[in-house]
Amino acid sequence: MDSAQLQNNMYSKSNAEKLLKKPMIVCLIAMICCALWGSAFPFIKIGYALFEIGSGDTASQILFAGIRFTIAGILVIAFGSVLSKKFLFPKKENIHRVCLLSLFQTILQYLFFYIGLSHTSGTKGSVINSTSTFFAVIVSCLVMKQERLNLQKILGCVIGFAGAVVINLSAGSAGGAISFLGEGLILLSSLSYAVSSSLIKRFSEKENTVTLSGYQFVLGGIVMMLCSFVFGGSITQISAKGVALLLYLGFLSAAAYTLWGILLKYNDVSRVAVFGFMTPVFGCIFSALFLGESLVNSTGKTIAALALVSVGIIIVNMNSKKKGNRI
Repeated sequence: MDSAQLQNNMYSKSNAEKLLKKPMIVCLIAMICCALWGSAFPFIKIGYALFEIGSGDTASQILFAGIRFTIAGILVIAFGSVLSKKFLFPKKENIHRVCLLSLFQTILQYLFFYIGLSHTSGTKGSVINSTSTFFAVIVSCLVMKQERLNLQKILGCVIGFAGAVVINLSAGSAGGAISFLGEGLILLSSLSYAVSSSLIKRFSEKENTVTLSGYQFVLGGIVMMLCSFVFGGSITQISAKGVALLLYLGFLSAAAYTLWGILLKYNDVSRVAVFGFMTPVFGCIFSALFLGESLVNSTGKTIAALALVSVGIIIVNMNSKKKGNRI
């Protein structure tokens, strides 16, 4: 590569980095990711029906998720290889990074989530899972030392979390006992997600983000399938509609996590993670569209949740001119 080509590549990377740091671009891409994740809620339920997976059959649900993430990884690797005009494969010195990322982003996060969800209500699970944004900010600021924690970030996360609570809670829905196998495991799932967010940011300095995303999905999906088989998981009912739905779920995971990872590479974790509070809002909207769940009695709740999450996002992403209020 001659000096002119090298300068052009450096100029292109610099422009891409500037573009991906622009607030409007961050907002647009993050909202696309949250919309994709939100659409997963109703489509996973539809998938369980198409594949005749019972609500209490956790092992088969994990198998379903494992297949989904394996497909996602294959799609990421294939698409990334086409764009790069070469087959993507992690560098030898980065294979352990792929394994570590897969452990937290896919294996632990979703094993804890599916097992935990089978021992608690969907409402409580959704609310507790929303704490992942808090954990992501705390891990990034206090554990990984990737950014500074301040009152502005805390306030924005608290208000955004209030929106996630509003969209999920209804009268009497938060009752019942708390257990480690239920709420405890979902909390650990949220913590796993938080660790993975910081790992993506750190590891993307050493390896292509698309490569990291693709291979961690494949590895995580295979491990989840093996875990499912150990506990007797199976899928016996297969149809064209079911396969098409699995391909869509694989696509949304591939697209959302890859775009999210790219945002994390160029921005503070807190600036990106706070958008995660929009996922349950989109989930509520898409559930109404595809599952026929009524929004008539919850329109005010949805608007209130959207307003709170939006305020939280704005607060976290405001450019604070003050150097004080650091923690």
